[in-house]
Amino acid sequence: MVRGFLRENDQIIVRFGDTRQGSPGIRMQTFNEPTFEFRVLADAWATYNYVELPVQPFISVVAGPPVLYKAILPTSRKRGQLFKLGFKGEDKWGNPSHLVNGTFSLKSNLPVGGLPASLKMQRGEYSKIIDGLSCNETGDLLIEVRDAAGKLVCTSNPLRVVESASLLPYWADLHGQSEETIGTNSARELIEFARDRAFLDAMSHQGNDFQITTPFWNELNKLSKEFNADGSFVMYPGYEWSGNTGLGGDRNVMFMHEGRQIHRSHHALIDDLSDVKTDANSADDLFKMLKGEDCVVFAHIGGRYADIKMAHDARIERSVEVHSDWGTFEWLVQDAFEQGYRVGILANSDGHKGRHGASHPGASMFGAYGGLSCLLAAGLTRQDLFDALRKRHHYATTGCRVVLDTRVQFDADAELYADDPNLGPTTSSKVKTAMMGDILKSDAKEVTFNIDVHASAPIERIEIRNRLKTLETFRPFEEKSLGRRIRVIWEGSEYRGRGRQTVWDGGCTLTGNSFEKVQTINFWNLDKKLEQTAPGELKWGGLTTGGFAGFDAWLADPSAGTLKIDTALVKTEIKVADIGLNDLVFANGGIKRQIRVFRMPDENGHRRAKLERRIKLDDKTDNALYVCVTQEDGHLIWSSPVYVFR
Repeated sequence: MVRGFLRENDQIIVRFGDTRQGSPGIRMQTFNEPTFEFRVLADAWATYNYVELPVQPFISVVAGPPVLYKAILPTSRKRGQLFKLGFKGEDKWGNPSHLVNGTFSLKSNLPVGGLPASLKMQRGEYSKIIDGLSCNETGDLLIEVRDAAGKLVCTSNPLRVVESASLLPYWADLHGQSEETIGTNSARELIEFARDRAFLDAMSHQGNDFQITTPFWNELNKLSKEFNADGSFVMYPGYEWSGNTGLGGDRNVMFMHEGRQIHRSHHALIDDLSDVKTDANSADDLFKMLKGEDCVVFAHIGGRYADIKMAHDARIERSVEVHSDWGTFEWLVQDAFEQGYRVGILANSDGHKGRHGASHPGASMFGAYGGLSCLLAAGLTRQDLFDALRKRHHYATTGCRVVLDTRVQFDADAELYADDPNLGPTTSSKVKTAMMGDILKSDAKEVTFNIDVHASAPIERIEIRNRLKTLETFRPFEEKSLGRRIRVIWEGSEYRGRGRQTVWDGGCTLTGNSFEKVQTINFWNLDKKLEQTAPGELKWGGLTTGGFAGFDAWLADPSAGTLKIDTALVKTEIKVADIGLNDLVFANGGIKRQIRVFRMPDENGHRRAKLERRIKLDDKTDNALYVCVTQEDGHLIWSSPVYVFR
């Protein structure tokens, strides 16, 4: 108000997205927020001293109609053991929708005690949990969900029912934050989402330490104590140590108990400096201050990527985070192998949008769906899950829930260590079988590596790895089954730091042939579209941050014509007849920054694989035997390595 002034009860009306004069309007953020605030400041005394209004106007940003349904089961339980089924509909941006309204029928392939014939969802409900279920038959259980018209809307992830088991899988997202730091929605709402809408077993709030005030740290500890319930839902108090990469880079700290001292990387955004002497300004300082604490630490790649070559403490940093909303970072595992570390592999979300455990990236700089970690533990308690983390008994996914078991079998007794013998004296036992995360010594020249996976979508490939080498790339189909479908993948990142986004905007033309059908892979940001502009022409907008995206195309003729790809980073021509089972790779610097082209069967129904391979052991270094599974839908799964040394 330059030429006038305001009196009490006068109004200023601001229109957002006013379409009356031809504007296309405005789209709100792509994630729910009950209190989206419009920050208003006023120069009340005409002194150019603007202050915030004591009460800010706000609106609620709500989900759209459901376009995708999900049925979530645990991935293994003992015969007769009780379990839950979670069900929800999600809108196009991955938000649980409150607009689901109808009756859905339920059908399982194995008898399930307590499973109703149907469930009903009403407007206003975001999810439904059916508990008290059990199965008295062993095998892999699946539940189909159909709408009132009989149309299949989703099939659950597999649940393996076993006769007995010493360890069971529990699903966790151990990294995310809320509006009190740099996220959206309150910490309480974040926890409730994780438990009730993402159907997690465990979580931890991990806000940036330089934004966590002492009152909020106390509040987080109160919340973790309130929500933690051994046997049903486990929550750990914790924070993200957010030092610059030159000082060690991001680390996630989780405590077994409340009331522990937070050692921040700095107080840059905290006015209260009364506890500044408790800061740990480098990762080395952090590890020193955490000595003797009942805690675990894992390395994270975010805005300030972890440099584990510079700083690492194997006593408490037992794992690295290979995937989050920020992208996919297998190079962090490779860094660990190069240094001779024995680490497990985790994946979490580091979500900022209030969707802990089901973290769709939305329309943002984040290029990936948030990950999940499957902890193999004796029970759903803080202590049992900590034991799993310390023993590296876990595997990681880019957000899917699958059954995965990897075992190493020895021809003669091997020595299994209770803890990493590099850390000092420890107990050991004689065994002939080891699981993911175990550390063993053996005189064997060869071992048998067993892999058992039941995926949530058809399997595209399984890479069997030993440290930095891929020993074999297994595909569940043979070359003779390849058909008219080709797969084009772009992947990688510019470099390790914050601005790692690689832009793949471009297109392709197919001469002497045509595209009959096209299906996208990992196009999470709906603003990045793939369009067929002609029978033999595609245009797309693409971005990767370490992971991959792309498309499948079914060709009118399986072998005719030439495919010409045109992006800023890769330009190439490929004869369709030359596209086969193995990847054609076109690289352009960066970190695995490349385009891959290969052929797939027209239909791939292989969701299960059981492999047995003889592996020759290296005499001179640790053998780290693990797998990376790629699903046809674009999800990845990593087992933690089994470490064997001669």
